[in-house]
Amino acid sequence: MATTKAAKAVSKGFIITLQRSPIGTPQKHRRVLCGLGLRKIRQTVTRPDTLQVRGMISKVGYLLEVRPQ
Repeated sequence: MATTKAAKAVSKGFIITLQRSPIGTPQKHRRVLCGLGLRKIRQTVTRPDTLQVRGMISKVGYLLEVRPQ
């Protein structure tokens, strides 16, 4: 049980930066970017480490730079 608490403490979330333009990408990918809160290139947001956020990152990862928090 102690290892689970330590793992959660280490991985608090992600720092996500939009690196490439969503012009020419599918509409669903643009909606995912809006869901992450990214609108402009080089805009950075912080999001928690949840399964939903991980799924969104994997969907549009080719447009993003993701770093651990």
